[in-house]
Amino acid sequence: MTKITLSEVEESSTVEFKELVNDSVFKSLSAFSNTNGGLLYIGISDRKEVLGFDCSNHSIEGMTSRIINKLGIHPQIDCIEVNGKHILKVEVNKSTLPILYEGRYYKRVGNTTREMQGEELRTFFTKGNNWDGLTGDYSLEEIDAETVRKFVRMALASGRLRKTDEEDDIKTTLEKLKLIIDGKLTNGAIMLFGKQPQNRFINAVVRVGKFKDETTIIGDRYIEGNLFKQVEEALESIKNFINVRYEITGEKLTRENIWDYPLEAIRESLLNSVIHRDYFRYNVQTQIKVFDDKIWFYNIGGLPEGITLKQLKSPHPSVARNPLIVHVFYLAGLIEEYGSGIGRILKSTNEAGIPEPEFKEEFGGFSVYLRKDSFSQEELRKLDLNDRQVRAVMYVKEKGRITNKEYRGMFDITDRMALIDLSDICAKNIFERIGKTGRNIEYVLSRNKPEINPK
Repeated sequence: MTKITLSEVEESSTVEFKELVNDSVFKSLSAFSNTNGGLLYIGISDRKEVLGFDCSNHSIEGMTSRIINKLGIHPQIDCIEVNGKHILKVEVNKSTLPILYEGRYYKRVGNTTREMQGEELRTFFTKGNNWDGLTGDYSLEEIDAETVRKFVRMALASGRLRKTDEEDDIKTTLEKLKLIIDGKLTNGAIMLFGKQPQNRFINAVVRVGKFKDETTIIGDRYIEGNLFKQVEEALESIKNFINVRYEITGEKLTRENIWDYPLEAIRESLLNSVIHRDYFRYNVQTQIKVFDDKIWFYNIGGLPEGITLKQLKSPHPSVARNPLIVHVFYLAGLIEEYGSGIGRILKSTNEAGIPEPEFKEEFGGFSVYLRKDSFSQEELRKLDLNDRQVRAVMYVKEKGRITNKEYRGMFDITDRMALIDLSDICAKNIFERIGKTGRNIEYVLSRNKPEINPK
């Protein structure tokens, strides 16, 4: 066990004493990480009185877990001896991304810890590069060579790399992609091509869940690895959680897969979630929830400044939060760099005949809601509708509304039979009435979820 004497250390911008573990410990570690790194000695008072610390394995493991969970950083923790007593030495390096504690950012000024506010905080975030361009003490051994080679093959196939680029070694490839700066690997290099990026960025993962309702989970996937792996495995997980039917088409009797949602819309929504998320916000995972009637895609980080939700649905410039990540996915042929992803989602859902997706800024991030067509003929049959009722729903999907008179005219039935049919469709939450009485009543598609067995 290492021994030191108190005369060897003094509190400074990189050293601090703490009597016990409390909020000030985590504030100081945040400040060290945001400044130049530092050493925290727990078990020593400000007056340099050695009080001691429980250095059992259980205590050290618990302290390590608390630091990781609260700050998202990986400290080096050692038990040392001072004046015959055990104390805890916690060392953290300067972080490549801002570290917050309880929603606040701290820095070291001399031998004090201070909260950053106002213009100082703004300057702290805007200095230097984007998150994916920040460098760290990473090693090329952390890069997965096969992922790099797979990317090169994809980029060659897309026509966005030259044949000569195939001959480059891994380091040269990363340098050309600007993922190595001044000889150091960037965050983007680790996130795109790392063997296990979560060793560096603990919550940079995708969670895909299958939900019966908002609180009942019936399937869950926790997807780690680099971004290429995350996209591939998350897409397969979503496909496993939704329905597909098969139709035989064409003279050659080829089989066509018809999914609940167009795969292009799913793929674009997924790509948007992982490449545009705010990786500075280390404590939030990318989340995808699959329900019976919708899929919710969520990533932390709202829309770029200057772009509104309304503008999102029309041609707009591409403003990349993570430009290096975006560029690599562009070269691989997975996306375009011109802000056209939302347009492709809208186009594919329109062609599939399902409701227009909903885009929201919420929970400090950005959401995409893909909604299933609850009024397809296949789904309507499950609701025990007769042929007249199914045709009426198809009519309203096309025309927007129907009256009792129009319904009678379509099928040459009595007013009473039409009323029974239409009332049944309303009871199942497929239609809702517009208007008050008699001839003023019109029927439109309901905004509620259809029910097979309404009460």
